[in-house]
Amino acid sequence: MAWIYLIVAGLFEIAWAMGMKFTDGFSKLWPTVAVLALMGLSVYFLSLAVKTLPVGTAYAVWTGIGIAGTSILGMVWFDEPVSLIRLVLIFLILASVVGLKLLPQ
Repeated sequence: MAWIYLIVAGLFEIAWAMGMKFTDGFSKLWPTVAVLALMGLSVYFLSLAVKTLPVGTAYAVWTGIGIAGTSILGMVWFDEPVSLIRLVLIFLILASVVGLKLLPQ
């Protein structure tokens, strides 16, 4: 169950990071409220995951999911730069996340 919590935490991580684009520097109330709520949910689910997973592994996977997901969605939704090297580096992050999952806990 801890890995499910961690994946959910990572998805909320992606959601709040993407939502930051709409807060206009935290000057728009409702997008800011949504981002803060998503941040809270992300950390809450991370806290559930670290009850049984090593904190270093959980944190690395949580940030890896957030980095990869936010980078990919930024390229798709916000026309951020796409290059082969960028895609390779994102793949390496994802490979690292999978590698950490495969290690004995």
